[in-house]
Amino acid sequence: MLDSSDVLGGEQLVRFSPSGEKLRLLLHCCCAPCASHVLEQLVPLYRVTVLFYNPNIEPREEYDRRAAEFSKLPMLDENTGSVDLLWSYYDTERFTAAVAGFEDQTEGGERCRACFKLRLARTAELARDMGFDVFATTLSVSPHKDAVALNEIGCTLAGEYGVEFLSADFKKRDGYKRSIELSKQYGLYRQNYCGCEELRVKS
Repeated sequence: MLDSSDVLGGEQLVRFSPSGEKLRLLLHCCCAPCASHVLEQLVPLYRVTVLFYNPNIEPREEYDRRAAEFSKLPMLDENTGSVDLLWSYYDTERFTAAVAGFEDQTEGGERCRACFKLRLARTAELARDMGFDVFATTLSVSPHKDAVALNEIGCTLAGEYGVEFLSADFKKRDGYKRSIELSKQYGLYRQNYCGCEELRVKS
């Protein structure tokens, strides 16, 4: 397991593969605003590929709107960018099955843990199958997301899939504040709910 208290320390902590290249990192991204700060931190340290896999987001129009915002991030510009973008399928049925029984819970409970596990498991699976060295998620940049729970799930999945997990709490060191600044700079749409319809209705 890697820890972001080390990773965010600076360039001297870049790790290289036996061939002399930076390690490849698959970064699960919940949205472009959260990705902005995290990519700013990780792109100097890794060869990053962004994964947009968020079957919790409803309705489909909202999902498509959030996905489109990634094109505004300069590191994802198809002509000049340094980061690749990978889309996974939109499978709300899989999400509904994963959170079944937790419909009455508010944000931060077992419903969210099940959602975290679903998205991180898909990230770990793809990281293994596509030969990435490390996987991570942007979710911890949000003040509404439990970084301890995310890291516990990520570390467990790392053992199951055989790919290193980057343990992080990206909201620290004013990370969330920085994501807001970058969102304004790039003109990013900032949604007012995490994604799932049940919690949006209750909020």
